[in-house]
Amino acid sequence: MISQQSRHCTVELQALPSRIGQVRRIVSAQLRYWHLDPLIERAALGVTELLSNVHRHAEPDKMCTVEMELLLGRLTVSVHDNDPRLPVVQDAELFATSGRGLAMVAAVSESWGVRPHGESGKVVWFTLPASSAAVPKISPYDARQTHDTGQVYDTGRRPAARGRRSEHAPARSAVAG
Repeated sequence: MISQQSRHCTVELQALPSRIGQVRRIVSAQLRYWHLDPLIERAALGVTELLSNVHRHAEPDKMCTVEMELLLGRLTVSVHDNDPRLPVVQDAELFATSGRGLAMVAAVSESWGVRPHGESGKVVWFTLPASSAAVPKISPYDARQTHDTGQVYDTGRRPAARGRRSEHAPARSAVAG
């Protein structure tokens, strides 16, 4: 369901590789419709990483909901799944082929976090500034990771990189926005 007035979009899916590509196209089309083209690349990367984590790790099923909300100049993208286990940020080995997803989400977002959702699920989210002047290009090595002994990770706000702006080529999609 897409509600244009509230700038809110929700997509329910089973996190399978073919569906992840479809959600990337939906995210791109919706952001283009909202005239937020500078956010497409980072939002699509972030949602891909979160959905890949659901595909790889979630139990008992791969059902999830992706939600995008634009509120007060900030885009929040969240993924709700049915697995109560909260993700753990890890330091990936140099040649490892996985284990960097949350670090990438932290690198491209303004803030991110995870919280329990009900008795049997969680929500992993990230935010992006929606003003075109606040679209920094940040290296993954600049990402700040917070390891908390509790079960909730939240990196809070990150300062924008000085003098760096994201270069963006518009994405193409066959999905109507």
